[in-house]
Amino acid sequence: MHLPTQVFNYCPRCGSGKFMPDSPKSMICPDCGFQYFFNMVAAVAALIYDDQNRLLLTYRANEPGKGELDLPGGFVDCGEDATLALQREIKEELNLDILQVDYYSSFPNEYLYGGFIYLTLDLVFNCKVASFDPIKPADDVSGFTFMDPQLIPVDEIGLSSIRNIIRSLQGS
Repeated sequence: MHLPTQVFNYCPRCGSGKFMPDSPKSMICPDCGFQYFFNMVAAVAALIYDDQNRLLLTYRANEPGKGELDLPGGFVDCGEDATLALQREIKEELNLDILQVDYYSSFPNEYLYGGFIYLTLDLVFNCKVASFDPIKPADDVSGFTFMDPQLIPVDEIGLSSIRNIIRSLQGS
């Protein structure tokens, strides 16, 4: 697995093969002076509880973490508001309509995909849905379950940031 500074060899401006790390979060081209910064990618995750105060968890349909537990959510598209991204992702993944969104916290993550590490910042929101009646897994979700947050097996969660979110809910 590779961090961004270990992968990029050519300057995106002039094509020079001398593109080199300038700091842990940037690279620079000595030929044209172009400096590129690696910033975190925004992602969203939903904390949705049923009337028994059980948390809605999904099962990942794809790598990384295929088959493991996750929270519903996904990446924020360029130019998209985080809460609108959350509503879109929950609709795509579970066919649910979010009525209320309240910010919970944020968690950094390293998202390994295709041998490359994407540095993400997961923005987590407490959400209320109109109804669970239309729930249907789709997109990159293979299934779902509801669990008491205190009983969620953290070792069955695929992504480190989601494990940290669950640990925060469990008070550990």
